[in-house]
Order: sequence, then C-alpha cells, then structure tokens
Amino acid sequence: MNAAAMVGTHDVLFVVLDTLRFDVARDELAAGRTPTLGSHISTWEERHTPGSFTYAAHQAFFAGFLPTPAGPGPHPRLFATRFAGSESTAPHTAVFDAPDIVHGFEVRGYRTICIGGVGFFNPENALGRVLPGYFSEAHYSRDLGVTNPSSIDLQVALAVQRLQAIPSSQRVFLYLNVSALHQPNRMYVEGASYDSLQTHAAALRYVDSRLPPLFEAVQRRAPTLCLVMSDHGTCYGDDGFVGHRLAHPAVWTVPYAQFVLG
Repeated sequence: MNAAAMVGTHDVLFVVLDTLRFDVARDELAAGRTPTLGSHISTWEERHTPGSFTYAAHQAFFAGFLPTPAGPGPHPRLFATRFAGSESTAPHTAVFDAPDIVHGFEVRGYRTICIGGVGFFNPENALGRVLPGYFSEAHYSRDLGVTNPSSIDLQVALAVQRLQAIPSSQRVFLYLNVSALHQPNRMYVEGASYDSLQTHAAALRYVDSRLPPLFEAVQRRAPTLCLVMSDHGTCYGDDGFVGHRLAHPAVWTVPYAQFVLG
C-alpha cells in the first residue's frame, strides 16, 4: 500500500481494539460472528506488537511503528518520522519531518482527532494527557471508558458527529481507542461473574455490531485509509498468567488489518 501517495488525498481512520487477542479475533471472523469487519477483510493478519501494554504500544504507534508482520523481515512501514539509519522506511512510506506521525499529519493539513477509551487517555491525570496531547483535539469521558458496557455506542456516535461537522475538503486523521474489549468485559455475557476468553469474544461481537455507522460516515467524506488493529493481547490464565504488560504469545501476538474505503 502506497501510503506516501495517500497523504493529502485520503482521510485516515485508525482504530485500536484495545487488548484484543489475535486468536479470538481470528476465530470470531472465521466463524462469521464479526460480519461488519468481515465485510471489509477476509482474514486478520498476524502481527507482533511493539509494546505489551497500551502506553508503550501507542508511543510506538504514534512514532510510526505499527505492529510488525509475524514473518521474517525487514518489513517496510506505512508511516515513519524521519531519522537517520531507518531500515524500514521504503519509497511507499509516508515520511514526516515531525517527532510523531500525528503532528506529521497535522503539518500536512490534517485535522487530528483522538477519541479516548482506556485510562491512558483520561486527562484527569498527567500521564493520561500524554497520548491525547499529540492531537489537535481530544475527547474523553468516563462513559467512553472500560466500565460502561455501551462505551462503543458513544464512541462511534461522537466520531460520526465530528466527521460530519468537518468540511469534506478538510482531511482528517481520526484515532479511536475502543475500550470495550479491555477488562472488565464480563458484562457482555449475561450471568458471567468473571472475565474470560468467552466474555472477551462477546465484547468483540458487540463492538462489531456497532461499527457500521463509523464506516458509513468515513465513506461519505472521502477515500479513507482504514487501519484496524490491537495494541496488545491479554492473558486469561494462559500458562498461569493473567493480564498483560508481560511477555507471552497471547500478549505480543495481535490482529492487524488495513483497507481503503470510498
């Protein structure tokens, strides 16, 4: 994909399904239980995350280091900030003279928008202001966070509202941090008293059912490069591990997809 040629002509929709495991995403798609995503991708690409938890992964993402293909490299990147000696910058890479790609898109005339979800996007504390601080506008509320079972409904509604409010001649870089997959996700299975692979999968199915208005909104505006991925996985008792910020295949192996709409 020639990202360098798309900058200036295409909007960018960057969706991170926070904490989504590769095996769960793969199996749900193969079984036809995520039809919205299935209408745009035939399979998830298996990749390795540059960080084992949200903050670390996103610092890498916003520097242009998206999840790396799981096979042997080198693997050319879509986006990069200019620095000497980069071995993953190729002719089709969109290269920015900026400290991060978000500011790079802003310099190229894009309106950069962040819709937060997990706690690292909560501006009530200083650490939570770092990642949203890259953007020209950032949105967060507790209703968009991990404890609200309807968070994705509100996130999509806000994204659509912002896209509709911006003239179609203005290019947009929209980042959405989907919080519903993150623990706690037991609210997506009636009667569940603890989080599990089953509740994680149910959360993904719920999110998938709420995504159509977002994809429809970007298609009405302009050709859009869509990036959908996880920042890291999480363990539900795998080899005795629970959670993330640890080195386990369930954490470092993530689903990735890229496609163009419009």
